[in-house]
Amino acid sequence: MKVTDYFKKSKDTLCSFEILPPLKGGKMQDIFDTLDPLMEFKPPFVDVTYHREEFVYMKRDSGYYEKSSIRKRPGTVGICAAIMHRYGVDAVPHLICGGFSKEETENALIDLNFLNIQNVLALRGDARHFEDKFVPEPDGHKFASELVEQVSQMNQGKYLDASIENGSSTDFCIGIAGYPEKHFESPNIDHDMSFTKLKIEKGASYIVTQMFFDNKHFFKYVDACRAAGITVPIVPGLKPLTKRYQLNSIPRRFYIDLPDDLVHEVEKAKGQDALNMVGTEWCIQQSKELKAAGVPCLHYYTMGDTPTIKRIAESIF
Repeated sequence: MKVTDYFKKSKDTLCSFEILPPLKGGKMQDIFDTLDPLMEFKPPFVDVTYHREEFVYMKRDSGYYEKSSIRKRPGTVGICAAIMHRYGVDAVPHLICGGFSKEETENALIDLNFLNIQNVLALRGDARHFEDKFVPEPDGHKFASELVEQVSQMNQGKYLDASIENGSSTDFCIGIAGYPEKHFESPNIDHDMSFTKLKIEKGASYIVTQMFFDNKHFFKYVDACRAAGITVPIVPGLKPLTKRYQLNSIPRRFYIDLPDDLVHEVEKAKGQDALNMVGTEWCIQQSKELKAAGVPCLHYYTMGDTPTIKRIAESIF
C-alpha cells in the first residue's frame, strides 16, 4: 500500500521507523534485532536508508596508493524485501542521486517494482567526504527534483530508451525530504521552499522532515508550505539526543539549532543514564505535542538505538 493511503485511512497519528543497512560484512539478523522490539507499535512502513559510495586510497606493494570505490552499506533492495516478507509491512527504500547514473536508477526502480515495493523516498544525497559540494555522476541527476521526475516518468510508462513503446507503468508513491530549518545550501527558507514546491510539482506526494529539536520550527515550516500552496502530508522526523558529543556533532552535520533548555539539561546531566533520560524525555514531549497537533505520522530515526526508541514509542502509542 502507498504511504499516503495509510495516512488517508488512519484516524490517528501513525508511527514509522527508519533504519540503517548493516555495514558490509554484517548480517540481516542485525536488522531484525533492531525492528523486532518495535513491531508492537504497528508501523505501517519502515524506511531503509541508502548511502553513496566513498573513495579510499589503498596502498599497493609498489608503495603507491590506488583510489578505490567502496559502498559501506549495500543491500537496501534486499533488506526491503526481507522486511516485507518477515513483518508484512511496507518498506520504503531511499533513492539517491549521488553515485548513480540515470540508467542505474531506472534499473533499481524496475527491481523494486518487480518486488511490489510501491514507495520510495527520493533524495539528492550528500557530497562525498572529501568534496566541498555535491558532484553528480556522469549522466546522473544533479537535483532531487530530477530524480522525482524520473520516477514520475516511469509511473507513466516512459523509460530512458525512447524505442520502448507502451512500457509497463510503475505506481510508486514518492516521498521527499523537508528541512524545517532550511537546507544548508539554501540562502533562506523561501528559496528552499521553491525547491520543495518544484519536487511536489514533479510528482512527490508527501514530505518527511529532517530531525529538529524545537517543534516551533516544524509548525513554522508547515505554515510556510501551506502558504506556498503545498498541500501534501508533512511527516516530522525525530531523533533523541542521547550522547554528550551530539551537542556538537548534530548541529555540525545537520545544520540545525538545539534549544537552550535542551543544551542546558544535557550539560547538567551526571552520567549516561541521566543523559539518556534527558534526551528520551525531550523526544517524548516533542512527540506528544506533535501528535496532539494531528500530524499524520511520527517518523523516528532509530540509528541502531532500539531501546531508546522503544521507550519513546511506549509513551506515545
